[in-house]
Amino acid sequence: MDALRLLEPAGLVFGRDAHGAVEAGLAHWLAGGPAAFTLARLIEGDAARMVRAADVPADWLDVLARVTAPLPSADLAPGPQVMGILNVTPDSFSDGGRHFGAEAAIRAGIAMITAGAGLLDIGGESTRPGSGVVTPEEEWARIAPVLAELRIQSDVALSVDTRNAGTMSASLGMGAALINDISALLHDPYALAVVADAGCPVVLMHMRGTPQTMQQFATYDDVAVDVTRELAARIDEAVANGIARDRIIVDPGIGFAKNAAQNIEMMRRLPILANLGCRVLLGTSRKRVLGEMAGVPVASDRDPATIASSLPGLELGNTILRVHNVPAMMQALRVWQGLWTCDKPGR
Repeated sequence: MDALRLLEPAGLVFGRDAHGAVEAGLAHWLAGGPAAFTLARLIEGDAARMVRAADVPADWLDVLARVTAPLPSADLAPGPQVMGILNVTPDSFSDGGRHFGAEAAIRAGIAMITAGAGLLDIGGESTRPGSGVVTPEEEWARIAPVLAELRIQSDVALSVDTRNAGTMSASLGMGAALINDISALLHDPYALAVVADAGCPVVLMHMRGTPQTMQQFATYDDVAVDVTRELAARIDEAVANGIARDRIIVDPGIGFAKNAAQNIEMMRRLPILANLGCRVLLGTSRKRVLGEMAGVPVASDRDPATIASSLPGLELGNTILRVHNVPAMMQALRVWQGLWTCDKPGR
């Protein structure tokens, strides 16, 4: 679909700026609403103004050239899903140590499933800024008993959060359904082949550098455009190596290689990810930027901010919301669905 078809025939759209008008138009088009309805919703009192199609930056339009509805993920349930975060680590930024140990992690996982999580994401290595490196052997030792027991106790899709090919292979062999790689399959040279051979869904997250170095690379011309382009390159590489496009999920990497202003801009302009044609995973849960915005210094107190920053992502369709507090997010999701089901076919 040509992105400019979202604009009024006269070449005018209503919105606060060209980015907001066109990107919000994409989101509502994907949700099944006509462009005219979308553009009317963008009017915000005195803040509204008309934006000419020509005002959209020329070097920005190429990102809007291949707008498609997000593909449903093969082997995963369609529609919005809540993914529970299960960190089997002593040093994660929000819940480090709380689930460190198989028994505690298994109890927490079952509680998340009972609360309605459609997926669980099990991680054995903290990837917060400046975190220490964990060997693949130690990572697997943390994950294995949790994955094995949860696979016995539930049929909920289990994801493993890892950048190591050996951990990916072992996890898939033990029944994991999904690989979630913060490096978008760049960290380990064997990762692409492991995922392609398994034929499993995979999350490609946007990041530059490593968790230890990423904040050195937080320089962008336009963060939303640059992130979209870089994710598109990783999708192309994955497809070229035998990973089916309908098995690729993208994550904009909130909090990774981005400063506070860039994280806010990326969250504000999430609809631009529609151009990738892939399902989106959104992980804002308890991130530092939310604490700065809300004035909440303690990570575990940021669940209301997590909900506020997560729900707009549902405009993209089939979105996966990755959160620490599953009961709170499920409650918000059910209300959102109840309010908007009649307006958003297929939700």
